[in-house]
Amino acid sequence: MKGQIVKILSNLYFVNCDGEIIECHSRGNFRNKKITPVVGDYCNINKDDKYILEILPRKNFLIRPLVANIDQGLIVTSLKTPDFSTNLLDKLILVMEINKIKPIICITKEDLVTEEEKEEFKKIIDYYKSIGYSVFYNYEVDKIKEIFKDKTTVFTGQTGAGKSSLFNRLDKNLNFDVGEVSLALGRGKHTTRYVELISLFGGKLVDTPGFSSIDLSYYKDEDIKAAFIEFKNYECKYKDCKHKSEGIDECSIKQAVEKGEILSSRYEDYIKFLDKDSR
Repeated sequence: MKGQIVKILSNLYFVNCDGEIIECHSRGNFRNKKITPVVGDYCNINKDDKYILEILPRKNFLIRPLVANIDQGLIVTSLKTPDFSTNLLDKLILVMEINKIKPIICITKEDLVTEEEKEEFKKIIDYYKSIGYSVFYNYEVDKIKEIFKDKTTVFTGQTGAGKSSLFNRLDKNLNFDVGEVSLALGRGKHTTRYVELISLFGGKLVDTPGFSSIDLSYYKDEDIKAAFIEFKNYECKYKDCKHKSEGIDECSIKQAVEKGEILSSRYEDYIKFLDKDSR
C-alpha cells in the first residue's frame, strides 16, 4: 500500500494512506542502505505488519528542515523583533532555488515599524517582487490561503518571526503555541518541536522548527550563482564570470549594482555566500 509520511516521533512513522493514518516502523535494512525516511516521503508499506517497505524516489530533499517532496516555501520574515535580515532571507531563497522549490515571502510585524522605516522596507520588498517573487503581508489571510491549493508548502523563517501566529490566523483550530521573543537576543523561542505535514486549504503544509543558521558549505559556487535569478538578465564579458574578483568593466552584474538595478544587499549576500568561511 502506498502512503506518505506526515509525522515522525522517535522511531515511529505516521503514514497517511488514503486518509487513514497508520503508525509504522521502518525496515532494519534501511540503515544498511543509508536510507533515512523523512516527513514528506512517499512510501510503500505493509499495512498488516505496519512496516515501511520502500521509500519512493524524491522530487527534492532538504536537510534542514529535514523534509522531502516540497513544491513551494513560505518564508516568514519579520520587520522587527527580530529585525529584518536580508542575509537570512537570501539564504532561504537560495536553498529553495537550488532545490527547485518556489520561494514565497510573507512579511510580519509591520505594525512595529515607523512610517519612515516602512518606506525603506517597501523599496526592498518591491525589489523582490520585481525579480519575480510573490510577497504577502501576514494580514492578507485570504490571499495566502489561495496559494496552498494542490501544493505542498513548507513554512520556514526566523525563529520568533511569527510562523505560529500566522498558522493561527489562517486556521484558529490549529492552536499553535506562540513563543515570546527575547529582547536581549532578538530571537524567539522554538515553538515547533518536530516536522509535521498537515492537510489544509486543499493542499499540504509543513511546519518546521525555526532556525537561524543554514549551512551552505556543500553547495557549489555555480549553484549559488544560478540561485540569484536576476543575474540571468545580464551578460558579462566572460561566460565564466563569478561577479566577484573581475573588474567592473568586465562584469555586468557589478555594473548593475552600481546603477541600482540590482539590490546592493543581494549582491553583498551573494559574495558572502561564495566565501566558504562566511557560510
